[in-house]
Amino acid sequence: EAGWPLADPRDIEFPVHGMPNDRSADGKGKGYVDYVLWGEDGKPLAVIEAKRARKDPREGQEQARLYANCLQAQFGQRPVIFYTNGYDHWIWDDLRYPPRTIAGFLSSDELQRMVQRRDTRLPLADVPTNRAIAGGGGRTYQEKAIRAVCHRFEDTERGGENHRKALLVMATGSGKTRVAIAASDVLMRANWAKRILFLADRVPLVKQAASNFRKLLPDSSPVNLVMHPGADGRVYVCTYPTMMNLIERGRQGGKQRFGPGYFDLVIIDEAHRSVYRKYKAIFDWFDAPLLGLTATPKDEIDKNTYSLFELEDGVPTDAYDLKQAVTDGFLVPPKAIDVPLQYPRSGIRYDDLTDAEKDEWDALDWGEDGPP
Repeated sequence: EAGWPLADPRDIEFPVHGMPNDRSADGKGKGYVDYVLWGEDGKPLAVIEAKRARKDPREGQEQARLYANCLQAQFGQRPVIFYTNGYDHWIWDDLRYPPRTIAGFLSSDELQRMVQRRDTRLPLADVPTNRAIAGGGGRTYQEKAIRAVCHRFEDTERGGENHRKALLVMATGSGKTRVAIAASDVLMRANWAKRILFLADRVPLVKQAASNFRKLLPDSSPVNLVMHPGADGRVYVCTYPTMMNLIERGRQGGKQRFGPGYFDLVIIDEAHRSVYRKYKAIFDWFDAPLLGLTATPKDEIDKNTYSLFELEDGVPTDAYDLKQAVTDGFLVPPKAIDVPLQYPRSGIRYDDLTDAEKDEWDALDWGEDGPP
C-alpha cells in the first residue's frame, strides 16, 4: 500500500557491523536488518524490525535502534525506526518524538520529507505570524493562541521530544478558523508541514473553511474534497464521512492515496462533537500532529477529548472564553428572547391528535394514577 516493492536484494536481511553482540574475528559484531527502505540517493530512510505475529512488536525496539545506529555509522544518515509483528506497527523518529503506534508504513516521499526536516525546519518562534490573517486589529488573543500551539509542538521539556497535539478553546465569533489558517501558514513557512487536512462535521462548514483558506492563504491551493475528491493541493478540507470513504476506497484499490503519512497536520473543527464518535478511526489512521478547535467552554469539554489531545482535564493548550471576549469588546453578550410555545400555552387535546398519536398515547404506561 505504501509503494515499496522490496525487489532489491539490499531490501531484506541487509548485513550491518558494529552490533554489541558476540565479536567476530575483526572485532565488529555482525547483524542482519530484516528490512531497509532506501532513498534514491542510496541512503537508508527507514529500518524495520519484524517480529513473529504472536510476539509483542515492542520486543524489537532496542534491536531496531541498534540497527539504526549501525546504518547511521555506515551511511551518515539516521533512518526512521519501525518495529512490527505484521499486525501492530510502531514508528520511532528518535531524534524528535517518542515511539508511537501507526496504522501502516510511510511512502518514499513521506520518509524523505521526515528525514530532510531534521535539518531544514525552522524554529517556530522565528517565523512571525501573518497579521493580515490573524492577530491584527488589536486581537492579541489570536496571536497568543497561535504561539501557544507553536510552543506546544516545539516543546522539548520531555527530554528533547516534541508534543504532537494541541487544543484551542475559543468563543464562537472570536476567529477560530483564522487562527487555524494563520497557524497553518506558520507551520508551512517553517517547513514543518507540506500538506494539511481540515475536517469539519457539516458540508456548509467545509465550504466556509475552503473559502477562508482561498481568501486568506491562496498559496495553499485549498481543495474541497467533498466537491472535488480527486483534486490535489496543499490544504484539503473535508467532512468526516467523505474522508472515511476516501480511506476505505484506497484500501480496496491497492496503493493508498491518503496513507497514514500523507498529511503533516490534521485540524479538527468542533473537536468536542466529533472526536469520540465513530469517526475517531480517522485520527487513528493518520499519523499527523493534531490541532483541535472548539467553542465549548473548557470546563464542559469531556475528559475523553482532553485525553485524545494528551492534556490535563480542564487545561487546553489555550483558551479565550466568551466572558473575556465581551470584556475586551470583541463580542457582545447574548440577549435572551422570550418565545412563547404553543404546547405550554394551549395544552394538548386528545381529540386533536392523529390516529397514530392516539395509539401511541394509549400504549403508554401511566401507572396506577393514570395520565397527569
